[in-house]
Amino acid sequence: MSDIQNTAPRAHVRIVFLGPVSPHWEVYGDYGDRAVIDEFRTRILARLVLLPRDDPQFRRNRERTNRDAERERITIEWDTGIPEND
Repeated sequence: MSDIQNTAPRAHVRIVFLGPVSPHWEVYGDYGDRAVIDEFRTRILARLVLLPRDDPQFRRNRERTNRDAERERITIEWDTGIPEND
């Protein structure tokens, strides 16, 4: 696992909550290979597109998305519209 942490990220994406009307999410690629970002966006939206941020399934899918990004060496920035509790 330390090898993954010591290598530079391949891309960075921002996942933004659009509001209560579907689709709820959009994924923006800030930098990196466009093909990598597009493939990752497809997987993310398959998990999140119909889930509002308050749905219990959202929390599970968010964790799956974070693990997927870690494996792919993609950094993620979540903008859910509410402050995060650290």
